Amino acid sequence: MGKVIVSLRVNPESDEVDLDKLISDIKSKLPSYYEILRYEKEYVAFGLYALRLYIAMPENFEGGTDELERSLTELSGVSSVDVDFVTRTDAL
Repeated sequence: MGKVIVSLRVNPESDEVDLDKLISDIKSKLPSYYEILRYEKEYVAFGLYALRLYIAMPENFEGGTDELERSLTELSGVSSVDVDFVTRTDAL
């Protein structure tokens, strides 16, 4: 079974959300079939930063990225999740 890489942005509720704690929460709460390949802080505007995540997941996952988006949105401090793109990879 192949994998896909999902690029998404996690938008915090405010500029007071600790993004280091948020990434720690994401790592501990995501199911094991999701693999965080990379993450970085991304400037949005006026001192507000978001998290850019690159996550590998099974290609034939029923519902696509819905469960991933729902899991992230349910975390404390998260306002919204925006998927930028999904691409198939054979490298993982």
